[in-house]
Amino acid sequence: MESALVYQLALTRIPMIGHALARELLKHFNWSPEAIFRARKTDLERIPGIGPLRAQAIREFRDFPGIEKEIRQLEKYQICTCFITDPLYPPLLKDCPDAPILLYYRGQMDCNHQRTLSIVGTRHQTAYGRELCAQLIRNLRSYDPIVISGLALGIDITAHQAALENGLKTIAVLAHGLDRIYPPQHQTIARQMLEHGGWISEFPPGTQPEREHFPQRNRIIAGMSEGTLIVETGVSGGSMITAYLASGYQRVVMALPGRVTDLRSAGCLSLIRNQIAVPITSADDIAEELGWKQAPGPTAAKPQPLFHEWSPAEQAIVDLFVEKNPRHVEEIYLYSRLSSTEAASVLLQLELQGYLRSMPGKMYEWIGLTKSS
Repeated sequence: MESALVYQLALTRIPMIGHALARELLKHFNWSPEAIFRARKTDLERIPGIGPLRAQAIREFRDFPGIEKEIRQLEKYQICTCFITDPLYPPLLKDCPDAPILLYYRGQMDCNHQRTLSIVGTRHQTAYGRELCAQLIRNLRSYDPIVISGLALGIDITAHQAALENGLKTIAVLAHGLDRIYPPQHQTIARQMLEHGGWISEFPPGTQPEREHFPQRNRIIAGMSEGTLIVETGVSGGSMITAYLASGYQRVVMALPGRVTDLRSAGCLSLIRNQIAVPITSADDIAEELGWKQAPGPTAAKPQPLFHEWSPAEQAIVDLFVEKNPRHVEEIYLYSRLSSTEAASVLLQLELQGYLRSMPGKMYEWIGLTKSS
């Protein structure tokens, strides 16, 4: 049995240790879960937020037989795990302070895709919402995004199905263990998604779809995407939670306007009125908000910054645009390994000097291909 996985799973089971504290522990112990369990109680107590009670909980953890049982379940249902230090872990989600330290998945964990879009909405969709959702996804084909949703009735399943019909990858974020599918009537589409995307959850196999799990699930939908589109929703419910979570993560939130007399458009209109979401009427609107100016192609040229001697902080950011252009600001913060304050300062300087251009959707484009010092 792989010891690394045992300690990764164990870290998710310690009483009183949530995602944020688990991340602090990992940072303190060089991202080694095993080192956490081998640390002395006095060393653990000194870590901010841990203290004597939590340190004792770590030292007294003994449920390794339960972890062995879980690993057998993972093997039985062909469920894989992705720890927060894994290169496959969704990079935008990793930047969220409450991101789970471990994800379970089936299918293709292709979350490092250039373009990601979450689409959510009411379980009681109208014909208008269903048709517009499908049309938007069909018109986004040239941008080749991964479509992310929650496999629920209504808009969610419409989004997944439209993605599959248009040859796009689609990922379902689930509020239960991956040994089951809920609702069960979506089994067929869910199986198709294993070949063209996959399923993700933070819950181990055996976990039931309890009511309190769905808001937790929604933060992953919001966190792992560049933007979230709300197609139809009332003024309360899971879609509104997802919208506010996405806004809190500094993601682009978009909403499809509807008739003012339709209660299933009331939430979208409220988000637009309160400036949480921007109104969307076409796929081009989505592409503009997210900075998807043109479909990716094999002949797209990479920017080559020339004839300039960069500072180390500048070089860290410039190198990112050599690999991919344009870039979302959250990607820049994550991959530059600079503090958010330092990265923001460098971005501003590069923009003032004419090397970068800020775009809608918190995107930056490198334009200084021929500037020299």
